[in-house]
Amino acid sequence: MRRGVLFLTVLAGLLLGPAGPAAAHGGEAPDATAYRTEVTGLSAPVPGLTVRAVEAGARLELVNDTGRAVEVLGYAGEPYLEVRPDGTYQNVNSPATYTNQTLGGDSSVPSHASPAAAPQWQKISAGRTVRWHDQRTRWLSPGLPPQAQADPDRAHRLRDWVVPLRQDLVPFEVRGTLTWEPPPVTWAWWLGAAALAAAVVALGVRRFRGVGAITLVAGLVTIGYAVTRAALGVPGQAPAIGAAVLATAAGAATVLGRTPFLAFLGGTALVIFGGLGDAGVLTQAVVDFPGPGWVPRAAVLVALGAGAGAAVSALLRLRSPAPARISSDA
Repeated sequence: MRRGVLFLTVLAGLLLGPAGPAAAHGGEAPDATAYRTEVTGLSAPVPGLTVRAVEAGARLELVNDTGRAVEVLGYAGEPYLEVRPDGTYQNVNSPATYTNQTLGGDSSVPSHASPAAAPQWQKISAGRTVRWHDQRTRWLSPGLPPQAQADPDRAHRLRDWVVPLRQDLVPFEVRGTLTWEPPPVTWAWWLGAAALAAAVVALGVRRFRGVGAITLVAGLVTIGYAVTRAALGVPGQAPAIGAAVLATAAGAATVLGRTPFLAFLGGTALVIFGGLGDAGVLTQAVVDFPGPGWVPRAAVLVALGAGAGAAVSALLRLRSPAPARISSDA
């Protein structure tokens, strides 16, 4: 078992060292939140320009394929971002450049940054897509909104919001809504994960190769979930993908009759990086994933339950005084 502890320690260091929890969620992008930020449209149609909420509403994303520059204005109406045909620029004299570095808007603003200062543009990307935090789209007060406190069992539309834009000195707006949504039944999802883990352990007592098949399937489910999120631009999916690949390989090896030690490693990695790493989706309503919220919750449930069941089953098999040869129990 010392090999297992050493392996998991090294794996955690590799996956969480340079890309720790902050990087794994885009620095400021939550897995899930109680607030749904939606873009409802532009105040005037601009062909080739699209704006949407991304990262569970943590940022807005603007894509400019108009062939002309589009400006995003800061909180005092000053030029903040400019997306041109040759790339994206930020105004280092705009206070919004510094305020929007964090989701909470708590970054310090240097003394030279002022809405009255002449713009000084700094190129930050060669692309025509930009993502940024915007305090105008978020709920900034501490605690629950009054509507949610009074009636926590249903969704509440908190307000409409606007973010001013400009093209060729012509102003227009991106418009949207902010809604609070009640949390899912968290205990039911955790109970489901525990029930799955217990079922896998019970199976392992009778037929350990079946545990390998379940681990393999759980790894594939987690790969699909993490790869889908990565394709949508959700950062930091490498830990979950790496753990899922390990679990898939360990499951296949277990089916083929290899040592239970591999199932222990794969199951434990799946719980830590595929389940606990995204457990926030079980507690909040708005998940950074397309489609209904139960889909990512089910994926996390599978990672938690199957991974824990595989790890415990393997541990029991390894600690058994009987020879731990899978081929003998088929």
